[in-house]
Amino acid sequence: MQRATQPATPPLFKRTLIASAILLAATQVYAQTAPANSGEEQTVVVLGSRSTAKTALDTSAPVGLINLKDMQTAGPLELGKLLQTLDPSFNFSSTFISDGTDIIRPATLRSLGPDQLLVLVNGKRRHQQALVNVQQTVGRGSAGTDINAIPMSAIHHIEVLRDGAAAQYGSDAIAGVINIVLKSNVNETTFSGTLGTTSKGDGDLYSASVNRGFALGENGGFVNLTAEARVRGETNRAGPDTLRVNPPRVTQRIGDSDAKDAYFWWNGALPIDKDSEFYAFGGVSKRTGDSSGFYRSPGDGRTVPSVYPNGFLPNIRTTVKDLSYAFGYRRDLANEWKLDMSINHGASELDFHEKQTINVSYWYEPKPGGGIYADSPLEADTGKLKFNQTTINADIKGPVKLGGAEIFLASGFEWRRDNYEIVAGDPVSYQYGRTNNPKIVIKDQNGGVAASGTQGFPGYTPATAVDSGRHNIALYLDAEHHPVKELLLAGAIRYEDYSDFGSTVTGKISARWDPTKQFGLRASASTGFRAPGVQQEYYSSVSTNLNAAGQLTETLTARQGSAVTKALGIAPLKEETSRNASFGMVLRPASNMSLTADVYQIKIKDRIVFSSNIAPEEKGGPIANVLTPLGVGQAQFFTNAVDTKTRGLDIVADHTTKWTGATLVLSGQLGFNKTEVTKRHSTSSILTGEQLFDQAQVTLIEHGQPRKHHVVAADFTTGPWNVNARANYYGEVSGEGFAPLQTWSGKWLLDLTSRYSFSKKTSVTVGVNNVFDTYPDKWDTVKGAPFPQLGFTHCWETCPFGINGRSMFVRFDTAF
Repeated sequence: MQRATQPATPPLFKRTLIASAILLAATQVYAQTAPANSGEEQTVVVLGSRSTAKTALDTSAPVGLINLKDMQTAGPLELGKLLQTLDPSFNFSSTFISDGTDIIRPATLRSLGPDQLLVLVNGKRRHQQALVNVQQTVGRGSAGTDINAIPMSAIHHIEVLRDGAAAQYGSDAIAGVINIVLKSNVNETTFSGTLGTTSKGDGDLYSASVNRGFALGENGGFVNLTAEARVRGETNRAGPDTLRVNPPRVTQRIGDSDAKDAYFWWNGALPIDKDSEFYAFGGVSKRTGDSSGFYRSPGDGRTVPSVYPNGFLPNIRTTVKDLSYAFGYRRDLANEWKLDMSINHGASELDFHEKQTINVSYWYEPKPGGGIYADSPLEADTGKLKFNQTTINADIKGPVKLGGAEIFLASGFEWRRDNYEIVAGDPVSYQYGRTNNPKIVIKDQNGGVAASGTQGFPGYTPATAVDSGRHNIALYLDAEHHPVKELLLAGAIRYEDYSDFGSTVTGKISARWDPTKQFGLRASASTGFRAPGVQQEYYSSVSTNLNAAGQLTETLTARQGSAVTKALGIAPLKEETSRNASFGMVLRPASNMSLTADVYQIKIKDRIVFSSNIAPEEKGGPIANVLTPLGVGQAQFFTNAVDTKTRGLDIVADHTTKWTGATLVLSGQLGFNKTEVTKRHSTSSILTGEQLFDQAQVTLIEHGQPRKHHVVAADFTTGPWNVNARANYYGEVSGEGFAPLQTWSGKWLLDLTSRYSFSKKTSVTVGVNNVFDTYPDKWDTVKGAPFPQLGFTHCWETCPFGINGRSMFVRFDTAF
């Protein structure tokens, strides 16, 4: 395919990157330790084991540690983008013209789905998002965790477990677990302010945060409060539309949407006596987004020339509200045993509002007595999505002695309730005419049947509204034992029972052997599962999507058990099951150098996916017999349709050199993975597995995320100065959801930051992200038609690092 070329990367830079990768064989940004805000270095992790905390190099499974210095030397202020910049196993794909996915982007680990990653806050399960990703993006058909609902200014450090952990932590932990630990410092106020923009002069960024800790009593009690606000302007990299307007002009918005974010978070504990304490933490956030749908040209039947003589671009306004709070009780018991009981509640809500729109059927509806109404609202609320989760935990852990051997045991109980709600939009957002009577013939400007509902994002209807949920209980047992000092053996077993599909048992075994202080081996094997999300069980909608011919078509998303899925023979959803295995080594050839390498394999059976668009046959047939009576151009639904296999290799290394008054940390990480769809299957007698999940969707799973993601970095500190250079390599990606197969080649991106500290508590940082202004390859103007002609310049369904190009920022930090 033909591609537009970007300016060549300078040879010196290429040689530096290659030399760094070969020299380090990968490095570990996490291993860079820095003084935490509480005055202590964060060097240990608790994720992956319920026994005593360990350093990241002493665990039986790979665990990454991101501390305050890592966050300070990285440019992004969104948590998702920050994790992607620092951890090559984490992906946070950029999206646009994807409805709600424009503001809640999919966060993934090891190239699996967003809902196969479990997120914890202070070790407690974080609730999922209300949004279901139903557009042609990474994570299609999933409802993961809204990672950007957590402000970076509230975070002390982040732990990333890159191993299957469903037997330890429950459903969703197939790809791994991220634990976000909140700040707990006291008697200090920190302030941070950031200004930024892109080299194109758009995407202006304004951000400010304040954090304050207060001591409660004299026995270690505290409350830590964080407030953060951010405004981000839109970026638009759309080219001229040469197909629909004359003379050509830009008709689309392709890039980051306008966004306004506000957060308030807290973390606290209050000792009762020397052996026990109450604790509480949580936060609220509100984020608003301003994005657009597809341009409606003047001659399109979905517009009204007298209202929009030049056509119009539907404006989709989104508001994301997020709430979480947890409180609990910890107690030290006799013989080094510990008790922890907690209640954790979280809620996510996504509100849609359409502006610069019209209901064509309202406008052209015949008026009693003759003529048409020639009237329609030009904006409307189009509905709400709500998800809430309540979790109750009781955990106990401690050592026991059996026959002279000490075994560390942990056991617990969990009860969880998940609920999902869809609220219908304003009547004008979904109705066909004012009476919503399909027997009334309403013609558009071209003589065709007028489209119902608002353009851009038709509203959720009373028929798609739902308020339902489920509950489950879980019991688990963990054990760890050192038969000899150099060998650690561990195992876990978990039983879960769900009110809607039954019970499951998962298990895990792991081992760590350190024959010397310089060399160690680690391995694990586990079974896992992921329960279908209530979002996947109850979601349904009618939306406007592109069909195979590139035409805008009404698409029905049918929920399980509906008349459509029953008629097509689609079985109700059941849990995914997985088998994980990993093997790795840890090498410490010197006190200032470390190297780890881990290979892994993840097999998933009956993976829950969003089906392809199922369209009726042109000349009639069994599919047409189901869909045509519904007046829907195509349908899609959730189904256990595929089996997948993911194999990968993570290599991590770190080297620190210290001189008098100066420190240089060379670091880097090499991430390789490959996901394959090994089987497509169907319970339908009408649809084959290949129809149910076509090649375009296979390509999205197999090639939608980079199979290679590397990070190499150098961090130099001398006196008041700190300079950090970090390069990310994103491997090639492919997509064919909208056109014949397009491949976007791999790219290196370099970020530079320089910080000057006026004192231990006050500093100024200047940074440039994507120094060489690198963009993805351009669309193939022939194979990609008509999208390049519509203004699409670079990528769409899969954009690992976005299309904004170079950006710059300046940040001021102080504490008092």
